[in-house]
Amino acid sequence: MELTPERVVTERNWVADRAETVVPVINHVRDDLGAIFETDVDHVTETQYLEAVDAVFADGDLAVNVAAMVAILRDLDVEGDYPGFIVDEILGRELAATIAGTQPLRTLGEATFHYADLQVHGDEDENAGVDDLEAALAAGFQERLPGWNWTERESPFSVGDRSANAE
Repeated sequence: MELTPERVVTERNWVADRAETVVPVINHVRDDLGAIFETDVDHVTETQYLEAVDAVFADGDLAVNVAAMVAILRDLDVEGDYPGFIVDEILGRELAATIAGTQPLRTLGEATFHYADLQVHGDEDENAGVDDLEAALAAGFQERLPGWNWTERESPFSVGDRSANAE
């Protein structure tokens, strides 16, 4: 596989074109996890998803890595699927983490990937990696996008200017 700026654009467009598939998965995952953690989580719109896709692909270093994982998962197929499920799980988890961002969102993206992966089942005619790719996009972008109460408040652990007053 060769990654060129043109190939990154191709993969970005594929990710953007999946909005109709990925956004409902994001919202389903948010509904389920919100219920489990007894909190309200805002739904994501296709517009928010597309803006986040643009943000990921605007960062060239991030874009080339995301594009590579997207391309691999799009092409990945294993006869009978099951024998190769480990590689698509590893790539899916890493893609979700990469999209999600820095800690703690990175680890949450990885964890959420496995939950989202249970919700996504590809078509018979799709390569085995596509359903993991869609789950990874849902997990990564749902972490990256606002809507979780705990991410929209000031952390009680932020040191800020308090370190000057500590004794």
